Amino acid sequence: MKIIRFIANNDQLSYGLHDPELPDQARIIQGDIFGKFRVTSKLAKIQQVLSPIFPCNILALGLNYRKHADETKVSYPDIPIVFIKATTSVVGHMSPIILPSAGPEHVDYEAELAVIIGRKVKNVSPSEAMDYVMGYMCANDVSARDWQIEKQKKQWARGKSFDTFCPLGPCLVTRDEIPDPQNLRIRTLLNGCIVQDSSTSDMIFDIPAIISDLSRSMTLLPGTVILTGTPEGVGFTRQPPLYLQAGDTVTVTIEKIGQLTNPVRDEDHRENILPEGKKIEKSLMLGD
Repeated sequence: MKIIRFIANNDQLSYGLHDPELPDQARIIQGDIFGKFRVTSKLAKIQQVLSPIFPCNILALGLNYRKHADETKVSYPDIPIVFIKATTSVVGHMSPIILPSAGPEHVDYEAELAVIIGRKVKNVSPSEAMDYVMGYMCANDVSARDWQIEKQKKQWARGKSFDTFCPLGPCLVTRDEIPDPQNLRIRTLLNGCIVQDSSTSDMIFDIPAIISDLSRSMTLLPGTVILTGTPEGVGFTRQPPLYLQAGDTVTVTIEKIGQLTNPVRDEDHRENILPEGKKIEKSLMLGD
């Protein structure tokens, strides 16, 4: 099942079942997608696609692909390297990535497989961890390298949490459709050119190990998003470095999930809205 979250033409926030044959419509889902829900026969026209969920937490891994660790000349970690991204950094498919006026000049792309926790879990073993996975999304862990490495003295959260720095989408693909998430092709295209091209099989820590580690003495709630790391080919390791510029278009594509595309533009000082626009305020008031 491919689930999207969207604003319909009547300005109603909805979850829907995505049908590739009806690209501008979705079948309305009623109920709680983390509990009991049903797909109805009612079709709604899509006005704006949002991120498939609005996460309660975003936990992310660094250096979790062997070849990415190799290109950064860093030893493979003994335990997962974990950081947190702000939930206000979330945007959906086709929403712009905003280059902040706060000063980052070295803004990088990072294709990632996102895992969505579907049930509350704590202290789970690797052998049982997958029972708590609801599904998967494409993600772009956009990173301001100058803030991440220099200005914030290697404290990663700020440089990875600017508004719009966590595109998610284009849909949430339920776990039953992807029986082996450790064997998916993952790529980034920048202005149509492939800059990352790898497989999730290159992960150092697989998904069950990640979930088990994160759940140690820490509750993972339904709607928690886990970013599982990026493969080789990121911009800051290239010679010369390759950073996002206003006017670029960046696409993360993962086999069996789809393509997450976002244009890139500079911040407009006149803007004073949350990343997904004023409509996101309605979603928050609805408890999403």
